[in-house]
Amino acid sequence: MKKHNFSAGPCILPKEVLIKAADAVMNFNNDNLSLIEISHRSKPFVEVMEKAQILVKELLDVPEGYSVLFLQGGASLEFLMVPYNLMRDGGKAAYTNTGTWAKKAIAEAKKFGDTIVVGNSADKNYNYIPKGYKIPEDADYFHCTSNNTIYGTQMKEFPYCPTLMVCDMSSDIFSRKIEISHFDLIYAGAQKNMGPAGTTLVIVKDEILGKTGRNIPTMLDYTTHIKKESMFNTPPVFAVYVSMLTLQWLKALGGVEQIEKMNQEKSDLLYNEIDRNPLFTGTAKKEDRSNMNVCFLLTDENKKDAFDKLWNETGIRGIKGHRSVGGYRASIYNSMPIESIQVLIDVMQKLEE
Repeated sequence: MKKHNFSAGPCILPKEVLIKAADAVMNFNNDNLSLIEISHRSKPFVEVMEKAQILVKELLDVPEGYSVLFLQGGASLEFLMVPYNLMRDGGKAAYTNTGTWAKKAIAEAKKFGDTIVVGNSADKNYNYIPKGYKIPEDADYFHCTSNNTIYGTQMKEFPYCPTLMVCDMSSDIFSRKIEISHFDLIYAGAQKNMGPAGTTLVIVKDEILGKTGRNIPTMLDYTTHIKKESMFNTPPVFAVYVSMLTLQWLKALGGVEQIEKMNQEKSDLLYNEIDRNPLFTGTAKKEDRSNMNVCFLLTDENKKDAFDKLWNETGIRGIKGHRSVGGYRASIYNSMPIESIQVLIDVMQKLEE
C-alpha cells in the first residue's frame, strides 16, 4: 500500500532525492566511499556546500551583500543567536507572538534585554495572525514567524519595518516567492521544504553584524561561520547534501514561482473540501490559513473512530493534530503530491457518505 505522509516535520521528500541520497550513503561520487565517511574538507564535499549555497541564492534571488550559511542546532539555536548578534547591550527587540515557536524565541530574547511583544494572537489560541501593530523605531530588530506549523496560520503579507527585519521561515521557506531585500536575517530549519533535520539555513545581510558591543561566543557569532564558509566545525554533511539535492529538484521543477502555484492549488483543494463538507471545520481564520499546514476538526466527535479507521486503511500517515489544537493537521509541503491530497479528500467524502 502506498503511504501518504502528511507529517509536520521531518516531512516528505521527493522520491528521486531519497534514491540519490541512499546511493550516496553507499558510494558517493563513484569513489567507493560513503558520503557520511568522507572528509568535510575534501574537494567533493566542499563542492556540495558551494552548490547548495549557490542554489539558495539562485532560487530565492538573494541580492549581493548577503551571506548564505548552513549551520547546526535547528531554528531553536537561532532563537538565541539572533539576539546575541543583533541586540545591543542595553537595547531592545520587538516580536510577534503567533505560536509555540515564536513564544520560545521571545523567551530567549528576554535573556538579553528589553523584549516587547507588539502583536499577539494568544487570546484566540493563535488561530490568526496579528495585524495593525506598530514596530518601534528604536528597537534593534523586529522578529516574526512566517508560518505556524502547530496552529496552521501563515503571514500573507509582512509589515513595514523601520528597523532590522528578522524572520523564522522554517516551515515555508522555498514554498513561495519572497523579496529577500526586505529582510535583514532569515533562518529556517531544513526539515520542512529543504531536506532532513540536521542543518539550518541562515541568510544574513553582512553589514548588520558586529554592531552590538557584545562579546559573542565564537560558535554563536555569525561572522565566525561567514569567514569559515559554514565549515568552522564539522558540518552536517548528510543534511547539507540532501538539501542540495532537494534544491536541485526544485530548480528542475521550475523554481519557487512554479512551486508556489502548485502549493496554492493543493491548499485550495483541501480547504475547499473542509469548507464544503459539514463534518469538518477549519481552525485558523480564513484570511490567515497556512498553505503548508492545514488544521481542521471534526464537527461530530462521535465520528472520530470511523474517520481514523478510514484514513489509516488508506495509507495516510501523520495527520493527527498537535495536542494544543487537537483534531487533524495535514502538512502539505513542497514535495507532497496533489494525488495524496485527493486521497485524503476521498476519505473525508467517504465519511460523509
